[in-house]
Amino acid sequence: MQNKMKKLLHWFNGIKLRYKLAIFYSLFCFLPVMLLFWLSFLQMRSIIDDKGKMNLQSYLQQSVSSMDRTLDGYNSLSDYIAFDRTLAEVFSMEYGTPYEQYEQLTQKVDPILRTASYFHGGMQQITIYTDNGMVKHDTTVAPVSEIEETDWYQKTLEHPGLNRFANYQEETLFFARKLAFSGAREGVNILYMDVDYQKLFTPYAETLISECGLYITDQDGKLVFEESRFSGKNQNYDLTYSEFLEQRDRGSTDYIILCEQSNTTGWTVWLYQPVGLAGEAMRPIGVMAGVTILICIFAAVLAYFITSGMVSSRIERLTHFMQEVQEGSMDMQMESDDRDEIGMLYRGFGSMMKRIRTLINEVYLSKITQKEAELKALQAQINPHFLYNTLSLINWKALAAGEEDISRMTLALSTFYRTALNRGRNVLQVETELSNTRAYLEIQSMLHDGDFDYEIEAQTEILQCESLNLILQPLVENAIHHGIEEKTDGRGKITVRGWKEDNCVWFMVEDNGVGMEQEVADKILTMESKGYGVRNVDERIRLCYGEKYAMKVESVVGKGTKMTIHFPARRLTNIQKSQIS
Repeated sequence: MQNKMKKLLHWFNGIKLRYKLAIFYSLFCFLPVMLLFWLSFLQMRSIIDDKGKMNLQSYLQQSVSSMDRTLDGYNSLSDYIAFDRTLAEVFSMEYGTPYEQYEQLTQKVDPILRTASYFHGGMQQITIYTDNGMVKHDTTVAPVSEIEETDWYQKTLEHPGLNRFANYQEETLFFARKLAFSGAREGVNILYMDVDYQKLFTPYAETLISECGLYITDQDGKLVFEESRFSGKNQNYDLTYSEFLEQRDRGSTDYIILCEQSNTTGWTVWLYQPVGLAGEAMRPIGVMAGVTILICIFAAVLAYFITSGMVSSRIERLTHFMQEVQEGSMDMQMESDDRDEIGMLYRGFGSMMKRIRTLINEVYLSKITQKEAELKALQAQINPHFLYNTLSLINWKALAAGEEDISRMTLALSTFYRTALNRGRNVLQVETELSNTRAYLEIQSMLHDGDFDYEIEAQTEILQCESLNLILQPLVENAIHHGIEEKTDGRGKITVRGWKEDNCVWFMVEDNGVGMEQEVADKILTMESKGYGVRNVDERIRLCYGEKYAMKVESVVGKGTKMTIHFPARRLTNIQKSQIS
């Protein structure tokens, strides 16, 4: 070994100084600089990869939290229904006639369930299945026999609390739970809540980070939802679910795979991204580093030929700086007043180190923002075509049998439900609301054998204004049941008036029934009242337009009751009109 070293030193001492400088430049300048650039590039790439992974994890946690908040809302809704005293009373009663049952369902069950649907975006249907002998009523109440053969029925009976059932192929999601109404007689009551699948998972589709894929699985590993966003040449990285499972199970190094479990549902949200995509941002920096290295090499080669006669002390000083860089020190300041090639090399190397420090600081100080999804609430949709077709058939049957009264009632009932349901929308025109009220009064008049009169008056200028759906019918219904029906002397009359005043639409529903003490009238709109319909109208108006638009109830014993509501006079937009029509 010593002999080899001696031969090497002998050879080195025998070569010319320019070659010695070439060897020194190669060993103490070119290689360290290139190594420094390479290590810096790898370090910056690692930092960017770590930042990208943190960003993915943050997005995943925010998305799961957003989904949990939405699902917690449905949990609260199911608890609200399960512990509602009014529902417990309805489902524990013994009904002598179908009409008694129908009255309870329309006056108590329907408003509760539909109001609950209205204030929970994405809720498409709420149904209570029961075995207490109730007949099917619209979409809110149905017999248990309709679901006894389903797969989810038995699971709902065996597992207390809210159960979730998702079908990826059919894109459906619904919740079910067994209801144990306090005070209700023994039996089976099942709450069924159908949720809009797309609305729940839309935030994932809209806010998913580019060049990523996402899967949501339930506790059994079954697929609930998937979404991916790959562009251009990166589309080859998109994985099918089976390919994803293979990559996950074998601990793939080709993909970053992150997961987050939902505390509400137990579902697992998986996010995957190909390794190295975040490092593509380093490509311009790599090009710049390569160009800088080439410039440095060119300058060094030029300096080599010009400075071959330079004293070794300056070269040793430069070598000292190179060694410090190689040891990891990047804070030294390299300055030189020399104007020759070595001085330029000093200043060039100093600028290069400053640029490297700047690039590293820029990477450390960069921030990646993340958008958070906003859930949009959508009112539940109701499909009333079966009801309309049935009423139309009854009408034709009545006409064929010469029963004009039945035909008239059927047409009025069809008109009432067509405007009342309003395709599940909460806003319609005043003219349509008045048509709905007129149809309801026509039905009630026939049900009461024409024992009372009614009159509807409205100014033309309010007919095209917007109105909340079903705000007059509960008031008219209250006037009939608690005013006219209790009247024993004289003929009853109900008057509905509408007018515009102070840029507001005003409605008044007045009857000449038995009336009540004003103290009792003041309690109608409070929680002390047993009735729900009138209070529900007042709450809806105040929620939509503000507290100053509260309902006013005036009554005199023996003379009748007058209820007044008002709200801002607004014209429906063209989009709203097209949706209603």
